[in-house]
Amino acid sequence: MSDLFSFEQSWQKEVDRQLQARGERKGTFQTSSNIEVERLYTPEAMEEDYMKKIGYPGEYPFTRGIRHTMYRGRLWTMRQYAGFGSAKETNERFRYLLEQGQTGLSVAFDLPTQIGYDSDDPMALGEVGKVGVAIDSLEDMEVLFHEIPLDRVSTSMTINAPAAVLLAMYLVVAEKQGVPWEKVSGTIQNDILKEYIARGTHIYPPKPSMRLITDIFSFCSDHVPSFNTISISGYHIREAGATAVQELAFTLANAKAYVDAAIDVGLDVDRFAPRLAFFFNGHNYFFEEIAKFRAARRMWAKMMREEYGAKNPKSWQLRFHTQVAGSTLTAQQPDNNIVRVALQALAAVMGGTQSLHTNAKDEALGLPTEESARIALRTQQLIAHETGVADTIDPLAGSYYLETLTDQVEEKAHEYLAEIDSLGGAVAAVENGYMQREIQKSAYETQRNIESEEEIVVGVNKFAMEEEPEQDVLKVDDSFIAEQHEQLEHLRKNRSQNDVDHCLQALKEAANGHENLMPPIIEAVKKGCTVGEICHVLRSEFGEYV
Repeated sequence: MSDLFSFEQSWQKEVDRQLQARGERKGTFQTSSNIEVERLYTPEAMEEDYMKKIGYPGEYPFTRGIRHTMYRGRLWTMRQYAGFGSAKETNERFRYLLEQGQTGLSVAFDLPTQIGYDSDDPMALGEVGKVGVAIDSLEDMEVLFHEIPLDRVSTSMTINAPAAVLLAMYLVVAEKQGVPWEKVSGTIQNDILKEYIARGTHIYPPKPSMRLITDIFSFCSDHVPSFNTISISGYHIREAGATAVQELAFTLANAKAYVDAAIDVGLDVDRFAPRLAFFFNGHNYFFEEIAKFRAARRMWAKMMREEYGAKNPKSWQLRFHTQVAGSTLTAQQPDNNIVRVALQALAAVMGGTQSLHTNAKDEALGLPTEESARIALRTQQLIAHETGVADTIDPLAGSYYLETLTDQVEEKAHEYLAEIDSLGGAVAAVENGYMQREIQKSAYETQRNIESEEEIVVGVNKFAMEEEPEQDVLKVDDSFIAEQHEQLEHLRKNRSQNDVDHCLQALKEAANGHENLMPPIIEAVKKGCTVGEICHVLRSEFGEYV
C-alpha cells in the first residue's frame, strides 16, 4: 500500500506540472445529473462489501442483472416501436420487422386512441393515424394482428388511460385465434402518474385512474399470468428534461404509489409484483446510464424485500425495457443520430436491459421510413452478434469509476425519494407539481448549457453545416381516414344496439360500484363497443383530469 501511495504522489506531481503547462478542457466535469467526475478513480473506491453491494447476477440485490446467465442464455428482446396510419399499414410494418429479425412487437397508438376518442370524433380531427395506429374497435385490433400468432409473439402496447380497453381487445383477439390467455405475453404501459408529470395523455383524475390500474393487476393475476400489467415509465420523464437521477427517483416513487394502491385494495404484494415491469431511457452520458440501470435494480430489490416484505424473489427483480433517447435526436445532420443511437443502445445492453428499442435516424423529422427502421434494428443486431459485449455478464463491474458512480446515483435518487415521501408520496407530489417543477428546472439548465456551448450537440451548436441535404421522410397518406370512418359507420349499423346499450349500462353501474372493471369492458369489446364509447362512459362517471 505504501508503494501505491508513493506512486500516486509522483503521478500527482506530473499531473500538476501538466496542468500548469496546458490545463484541462474545462474547469469541472459533470454527469447529466451534476455528479462531479473525478480525474481518476483508484482501488480506494472499492472498499465496499462486494456481496452486499454488487454480488452475483440472478441473486439479490441483482446489481449485476436479474438472470443468472443474462445474455449468454438469451439475448434481450429486440422490440421496435411502430405504428402509423391504419391497422392494415401497421400490420404490414410489423410483419416486415419480424421478417428482418425483430423478436417482439411494440405498438404506437395514435393520439385519439391514447386519449379515448374514436377516429370520427370531432376531437380527433387532424390527428388520426399521425403519431401511431388508429384503433377504434375489435375489428381494427384483429387487422392489426392479422397472421401474427399471439402465443408466439410478445407485444408491448404504449397505452395508458385506455389501457384496460386495449388490453381487453388484445385478449379477445387472442381468444379468436384460439390462444388461451395463459399463453398470452406482453406488456401494457398503463402508467398514468407519468402522464400527469410529463406526457399529458391522461383522461380521468388520479383516484379512478389508480382503480383501473389495480383492477388490471387483480384481473391479470387470476387470468393472464404471463402478461406484464404495467410498465412504470421513466422514459417520458427523461424526455421532458429530467436528469438520470430524477428519472430513476421519480420512476421508483411512482412504482411505490402503484404498489401501495394495490396493497390498499387487498392484493398481496407477491401476487402482483412479479408482473410489474419498468421502462427507462437510454441517454447520452454513457457511464451514468449504465450506473442508473444497475442502481435501479439494487434499489428496487431492497425496497421490495425490506420495505414491502415481499417473499418471492421475482418480486425483487426489476425487469426493464429501454428505448434510446428521442430527445437527443437532431433534425440537423440526421445521420449523426445513427451513432448516438448505437452508443445509447450499447449502454442499455451493458446495463442489462431485458428488451430494447432503437430509434431511427429520421425521427426528429417524422415517422421512420422502412429503411431507417431497418438500420435501427440492425444496430441492435450488430451489438448482439459482432461486438462480444453479450458474451460475459455485466462486463464493466468492478470498474472503480462505474461502481462509485452507481453508488452516487443511488444515493442521490434516495434523497429525492425521501423528499417525495415527506410530501405524502408520488400522487401528492404530482398534485402539488413538485416533480413537474424539478423537471422544468433541469430542462431549463440543459437548454441554457447548450445555448452557452457548455454542452456540445454535434451538428447543432458545433460542427454545423451551412446547407443541409434534403431528407426523405415518411408521409402518412390521409386517404385511409375516410375508410376508417366508413368502417366505424358499418360497425355501428351492423352490431346489436341493444347489446351495446346493455354492455355500456353494465359498465356504468360497475364504475359506480366496487367490482373489477375488466370483465364488463371485455364484454363491451366483444359486442362491438368502440374505444370512444367505453371511455366516454367512464368519463361520465369518473370525470376528466384538468
